[in-house]
Amino acid sequence: MGCFNSKPSDAGTIRRRPGNIGEVAVFIPGLRVPESLELSHPLSDGLPRQLTERLSALRSRIVVMAAHEALSVTRPRKRTFTQHGGSTSADLLQALEEYLPVLLGLVKEGSNFEDKIQFSWMNQEDDAEVCLACTDNKRASVEIFLKASGFLECAIQHVLPRISPENRKGLPVDLSEGVLKAICMQALGQAIDVQLGLAIDSPKATLAVKRRLACEMVKCWQQAHESMADLPLIDSWGEKHRLFVKWKYIEAKAAAYYYHGLILDEGNTEKSHRMAVAALQSAEELLKESRDVAEAFHAAPPVSRSPPLCGSMKYLHDKIQKDSSCKVRINKDLYSNNSIHEAVPALPDFAVALKPEEYRLPAVTVEAANG
Repeated sequence: MGCFNSKPSDAGTIRRRPGNIGEVAVFIPGLRVPESLELSHPLSDGLPRQLTERLSALRSRIVVMAAHEALSVTRPRKRTFTQHGGSTSADLLQALEEYLPVLLGLVKEGSNFEDKIQFSWMNQEDDAEVCLACTDNKRASVEIFLKASGFLECAIQHVLPRISPENRKGLPVDLSEGVLKAICMQALGQAIDVQLGLAIDSPKATLAVKRRLACEMVKCWQQAHESMADLPLIDSWGEKHRLFVKWKYIEAKAAAYYYHGLILDEGNTEKSHRMAVAALQSAEELLKESRDVAEAFHAAPPVSRSPPLCGSMKYLHDKIQKDSSCKVRINKDLYSNNSIHEAVPALPDFAVALKPEEYRLPAVTVEAANG
């Protein structure tokens, strides 16, 4: 879920500028993808030549189409179309759907090929400009995030369990269950962020609706943060991703406490007003903390430039500071008390309404299973 344009700085350091997805700045670590699929000699002998050639042809087709798709999304005005009229992304998905059943057939439980397939992994973002799924359509952005989270959930529940513990050790940490869970929850959190932006723009959306969305967003980012907490992320991408998740988690809490404070302030008691002030002051403190973490994120290699505020936080950054100061001043005047102290109230616990879009693995290709 990333949108970065790489630009070298004057000093030669690679800098990446976050772009927007539905006006929401997003980040994903360097994705590990199979650079090549190597068939060991016994496997080559055991597979029909036709099937081996088909695997190679399918993979080559995917690599070429993925390169064209990345270019077309980076430059949306020059989006390419195939000779049959379909978009590159649709054809790429079809190619992947044809390739995956063949691989599934090869590693089917009880086959002799599972331990003989070797992948050589590479970082897809090492030397390339990357800009994935950028769109100005906020509702379409939500759908994209839900699809992405569905793919990740399928990988966690149905792909990783099929890989033997020994073979799992050969996977990059980017493909560990913890990182995949974190990115899955990140996708949901960013989808909710887009929804919150839509609610902010809608005069019909109530404070209660906005608070619920903000609280749901907190829950998603918290789970993403916890999934990465104990992972040995030894490379710079891993640490940068951890900082991004922490940044967005704190930012989400600031939004949730802001709306919670506004609702508490609608009460008619001194206690409710004091709790409102405590919540709003907490929102302001969290906002300051999120800025510090954001600076650390951008300073972490590969260095990135801070983008202009966008999405829900474009509105909330100013409102949180302004309303917090205003409510503190009003309550001091109202209760003639220079010291307004109250424990920070707990946020309401809402279940996350958005769910990943279900994705099911395609049926196993017969010739691969019998190969």
